[in-house]
Amino acid sequence: MINVTQEELLNAGVHFGHLKRKWNPKMGAYIFMERNGIHIIDLNKTHAKLEEAAAAVKQIAKSGKKILFVATKKQAKEIVASASKSVNMPYITERWPGGMLTNFATQRKSVKKMANLDKMMSDGTLAVVSKKERLQISRQKAKMEKLIGSIADLNRLPAALFIVDTVKEHIAVDEAIKLGIPTIAICDTNSDPSLIDFPIPANDDASKSIELIMNCMVRSIEEGLAERKVDKEQERERDAANEEEAEDRKVLSGSDDEEGSTEGAKKPAGGNRSRKGGPRK
Repeated sequence: MINVTQEELLNAGVHFGHLKRKWNPKMGAYIFMERNGIHIIDLNKTHAKLEEAAAAVKQIAKSGKKILFVATKKQAKEIVASASKSVNMPYITERWPGGMLTNFATQRKSVKKMANLDKMMSDGTLAVVSKKERLQISRQKAKMEKLIGSIADLNRLPAALFIVDTVKEHIAVDEAIKLGIPTIAICDTNSDPSLIDFPIPANDDASKSIELIMNCMVRSIEEGLAERKVDKEQERERDAANEEEAEDRKVLSGSDDEEGSTEGAKKPAGGNRSRKGGPRK
């Protein structure tokens, strides 16, 4: 359960939606009222949906899988990047690379190319090329680092996407739907929540609102990772106990076999003596 009160949601401005004329009718279930031409989001439903999203994020983190955070709007970039780094999750805060998910193999090639350029710059390979070529390679690497450097450790498709502003990131939403990847998103009153698996009705423009929700996600991920660590330690302890028990059984079975062979060796000797000591004619 998330440790966020409705008062904190209110103070962060989570309840402020868009202008009434910009609303998406599919968000009607999450709208509390309209004031001065602006829709007000129902914080009761925001809190409930935030709990559902946090539980899903926690479970994914506990399973050891990755969640890709996507936020390219100015007020969300730094918040999402900082939060993602704190829990070692991949993120995209610059332009969404077309085919990031649907053409993932090509994206991995770009990451490998960036790694090769980095290696060339560090091992002195560029010392033999001209100054102009070195400058071109440096610029190319800087551009690639800015666009895809944050997903360098993403070796396979993410288990889920967390999106800030589904209208702006509609390409990411479309690719996730096409591949069946679960989506978690902050949905403002101009969004279509039916496209998202775990929609969080909230203000996606205010930095305080985004930061509050991201903090909830980070705490959920940390809890999931902590539980995963505990489960692994318990599993190691069980494996060690099973190995020790198996060794004890092996030792006991070996001693039983040794006793049985000793008794078997004594019996035939006694039988021979009884035959030799029989009555003579």
